[in-house]
Amino acid sequence: MAREFIVEADGGSRGNPGPAGYGAVVVDAATGETLTEAAEYLGVVTNNVAEYRGLLAGLRAAHTLDPSAAVHVRMDSKLVIEQMSGRWKIKHPDMKPLAMEAGRVFPPDQVTYEWIPRAENKHADRLANEAMDAGKRGEQWTQTATAAPRKGRGELRDEPPRTGTVTTAEVADTRAARTVASPGWSSAPDMGAPATFVLLRHGETPLTPQKRFSGSGGTDPDLSDVGLEQARRVAEALARRGTIETILASPLTRTRQTAGAVAERLGLDVTIEEGLKETDFGAWEGLTFGEVRERHPDDLNTWLADPEAHPTGGGESFAETATRIAATRDKLVAAYAGRTVLLVTHVTPIKTFVRLALGAPPESLFRMELSAASLSAVAYYADGNASVRLFNDTSHLRP
Repeated sequence: MAREFIVEADGGSRGNPGPAGYGAVVVDAATGETLTEAAEYLGVVTNNVAEYRGLLAGLRAAHTLDPSAAVHVRMDSKLVIEQMSGRWKIKHPDMKPLAMEAGRVFPPDQVTYEWIPRAENKHADRLANEAMDAGKRGEQWTQTATAAPRKGRGELRDEPPRTGTVTTAEVADTRAARTVASPGWSSAPDMGAPATFVLLRHGETPLTPQKRFSGSGGTDPDLSDVGLEQARRVAEALARRGTIETILASPLTRTRQTAGAVAERLGLDVTIEEGLKETDFGAWEGLTFGEVRERHPDDLNTWLADPEAHPTGGGESFAETATRIAATRDKLVAAYAGRTVLLVTHVTPIKTFVRLALGAPPESLFRMELSAASLSAVAYYADGNASVRLFNDTSHLRP
């Protein structure tokens, strides 16, 4: 009679993409005994890639124990379970080869898949977090451990964690912003309704027509009279469309005022989301581009050429902004699946949402025009793909 194994696997990424790891456990289905544990720090990858790597590690460990066994996979990743079961299509280029590789470990008729709540996947989740914690400490970390043999099942193998300093750990963290988490687009009906983010740039402030740097580290200006009128007009336009279910806004005054005008018209509340704030432009706050060019030419040239460069006096690099926006995006996609949400935010965050969805390079930020009180939209599907549906629409501002 063939043996039966349960494989429980998990993966995670702190930043998505960000420092990631997986954990996997092989359990004897008859006795409940843990036979093998596996965990590894992966460097910078996405959540979904880490989950697939955990699945692959678990299947390989089970195959090493007994290639003729029947295997039941249990994971809290709906995406991985549905894709490996054949109910959802796999379109993401990073996941396709991993899924194909996992499908070749055992003959398909020997493996079944089941989704479980996260609370029932604690063992694999703990291992994945231990791997990520080790990576945070700058250690390249891998662990495999096989339980003591029972009834002649083989020799004891217990390998201690292998550690070594990763000299590029900090660089890898900042390069997370360059990794595309959601390339391509999908409209497949089996993905269900997407989470749709309608991205509204705030209305004009006194600094807007002068094209001055106005980030999260400046004077936090109010909307001008023009900006208040723009907010009123966009509120009317969104009311006519009738699709907005929730409103989230950056904590800065100009976005809260814009969101408030829309919320009043739609009869909704505004939730503040810190992750939607504008980039901090350091000592450049309140200056025009020409003034920065005159006062800080070398810093400006470096900033234009390198997304990891900071404005003069500190502030936030575009790479750091992208990492923040990617994390905010993933949190909100999970919270608002199937819903249409208005995100009232700023130039750099909106451009970054679009850039990441398109898989465009960091320099594309300088090639997008985004007007005050403009609307853009991106839809996010359950398989990790994204579709840009609108960009810089200002038709509602015309007389």
